[in-house]
Amino acid sequence: MSKVISIHSFRGGTGKSNVTANIATLIARSGKRVGIVDTDIQSPGIHVLFGLEEDKVSYTLNDYLWGRCPIEKAAYDVTPLLKMKQKAPAIRGNIYLIPSSIKTGEISRILREGYDARLLNDGFQHLSKRLKLDYLFIDTHPGINEETLLSIIISNILVVILRPDQQDYQGTAVAVDVARKLDVPSIMLVINKALPTFNFQALRQQIVSTYGTNVAGILPVCEEMFYLGSSDIFSLRYPDHPWTQEVSAIAKHILNHR
Repeated sequence: MSKVISIHSFRGGTGKSNVTANIATLIARSGKRVGIVDTDIQSPGIHVLFGLEEDKVSYTLNDYLWGRCPIEKAAYDVTPLLKMKQKAPAIRGNIYLIPSSIKTGEISRILREGYDARLLNDGFQHLSKRLKLDYLFIDTHPGINEETLLSIIISNILVVILRPDQQDYQGTAVAVDVARKLDVPSIMLVINKALPTFNFQALRQQIVSTYGTNVAGILPVCEEMFYLGSSDIFSLRYPDHPWTQEVSAIAKHILNHR
């Protein structure tokens, strides 16, 4: 069975999808078969980072949830899209992306009707077997709801993204407490958008002391990220950048997890 990694944040705007895409890509570079499911159905977007254009998408996660197709029909091998433009070492594995629909009507339907979260979790298991995945990443919807809770329950690792911000600190405390009550085997924190002027060692110690949880990495704010504007996978475009080195360390934490 594949390892399930849920990437979560209590609030939006933490850079969760960007971090998810980069960690998954770096793990695929090591030769692993990786799946990513965009369960942020209300505001999907991770497909943009991989260059998966809307006219190339026949089925989405929404179609699976509404019984229109098996979940593997909504899985797209985005590895060739990355290999076409990468400057970094070759990706030896594969990345399969299951996007959510960006059509206004379909997002509205989800908001109005909801969906069966247990069907979604059944889809995760089926997808892992059919595609023979080593890792399945779940890009969750921010906050705590039934769908997110059911994704967290089946996770081997929960990665919580937070910014050095008081509102994020309070929300992260809730997320970590819930994960512990659900007996998630491993919880990792990733601090994103930290100013380079911060004392990263002191920040790490503060977060570890506050939550009693491992800090897998601290990702700095950088101008290149803003210039890139979600048009590419940062770690492939800037393989030697300090941000990439730090996200590589996070990927190694996940690869070395037992």
